[in-house]
Amino acid sequence: MTDTADSEPSAPPSIPELLLALQAVDTQADQRAHRRENSPLRDELTDATATTLSWEQQRAALRSRIDELGASIEQAETRGAELLAHRQRLEQQMKTVIAPREAEALMHEMATLDEQIDELDLHELESLEEQSTLDDQLTAHLDSEGDHRTRQGLADDALAAEVGDIDRELAELAERRDDLRGRLSDGLLATYDRKRAALGVAVAPLVGKQCQGCHLELSAAEIDTVKDEAADTGVTDCPDCGRLLIV
Repeated sequence: MTDTADSEPSAPPSIPELLLALQAVDTQADQRAHRRENSPLRDELTDATATTLSWEQQRAALRSRIDELGASIEQAETRGAELLAHRQRLEQQMKTVIAPREAEALMHEMATLDEQIDELDLHELESLEEQSTLDDQLTAHLDSEGDHRTRQGLADDALAAEVGDIDRELAELAERRDDLRGRLSDGLLATYDRKRAALGVAVAPLVGKQCQGCHLELSAAEIDTVKDEAADTGVTDCPDCGRLLIV
């Protein structure tokens, strides 16, 4: 024989149950949205991205300085060749000079050229040494690229996975929210939305004498009042915090 109780449909949820369920869904959605925007994985990605950017800037700076040194060395070599050619012409001219004063002037000019050539040689040597050092630094710097790219990629993937999971959860919560809101009256929803916007948590049950929203105890007279007010629907306002009080 079939049990009659088993075949009877379950009673639809009451207004207090719907309100508490809606508040629970909205609270869960708020928590997940907060986690989505404030995830430690987001900080990790930001830090990894900044580190990679700093690495790229340092690489660019090294390459730029190496190029500057290369251009400077090339200019020094060109200028040195010009000065050397000029000195060689002066040496040839010295072989034809007879007047002492003219010879003295040529020797002075040659000495000046020697000083300039020496300065260029020193500059070129210093530039070559710096360039060699920077080449070694750039090689070592480039060797670390893989680590930075990998860290940034992993951080990006981890955040994307977490955000994807949260978005799916939010979508499920949105469906549940729509279903619950569809079972409540427009007037009650307007009240709920207004209180939620002002207080964050719009609905709270009365447990014993205490409102679980503000955690204040109601007086005996207030208890009697809220019970009378909630006699029909099971819902009234908390006299202390104004939340929808489930009695």
